[in-house]
Amino acid sequence: MDLLHSYWRMEYITSPKEKEGDGHENPFVRLPQTENDREALILYRGTHIYLILNRYPYNPGHLLAIPYREVPDICDLTEEERNELMEVIVLGKRCVDTTMHPDGFNIGFNLGSSAGAGIPKHLHAHIVPRWNGDTNFMPVIGKTRTLPQALDATWEKLKAACVQLTDKNHA
Repeated sequence: MDLLHSYWRMEYITSPKEKEGDGHENPFVRLPQTENDREALILYRGTHIYLILNRYPYNPGHLLAIPYREVPDICDLTEEERNELMEVIVLGKRCVDTTMHPDGFNIGFNLGSSAGAGIPKHLHAHIVPRWNGDTNFMPVIGKTRTLPQALDATWEKLKAACVQLTDKNHA
């Protein structure tokens, strides 16, 4: 029998689940306050929006584009925030495209807990790279996902791509 080790999953499984108004600190507000982007997995900081590698990814390279301001819905964003959100989503897709070469993407929002939002009070866009054949029996039967690369190694590659892409845009 082969053993699959996804040590990072235990942190997610055992962490307290945030519920609206239960007093838990919002990580999407706390993370950009840190000065260590690598530790926070932040890839890019914009004026209103930041880009982060998902700590509990669906697939390798799963990114989140998040407003600094805590708002639950896209309708609550200012026009400036909406425009920058789309630009950061495009940047995230390009970073993953150039480093990981996926076959496709799922990009979208889960608005509200009934729609699957893990932190419903803080809007965030998912940028999920997909590869042909990237799903198998493990998520269905074993309720387990397998990731072929450590988050730290993924962060390094994506950070370099984000820096390169944003430098080109400002040159």
